[in-house]
Amino acid sequence: MNLQESLYISFEREKLLRSYMPSNVQAEKLAEFFAVCADPTRVKILSALAMGDMCVGDLALVVGVHQTTVSHQLKTLKDKGMVTCRKIGKVSYYNLSDPSVESILNVGAERILSAPA
Repeated sequence: MNLQESLYISFEREKLLRSYMPSNVQAEKLAEFFAVCADPTRVKILSALAMGDMCVGDLALVVGVHQTTVSHQLKTLKDKGMVTCRKIGKVSYYNLSDPSVESILNVGAERILSAPA
């Protein structure tokens, strides 16, 4: 739709809106990011990792799920670039790949806590 077809917005506003909106590729990547965050177990894992590096066993304990579940979710998070892994001996420690992941979780938590019941 362009200005000639629109009854509601000006050409300038249309241009501004189009410059603000993400490109199709960016929108796809953003949707993928939020899809990863759509799983409650992954949200809990990310929240725990916001406090510091943790191994699978410790994550399973604090999240309250089996180690195999944590390992599966960590693979998804790692594949999507949200966590990284380092090995010390035979133990793998996971951490958030980017501080912005914690910031996004915090914004979501603030939104939930401030929303009317």
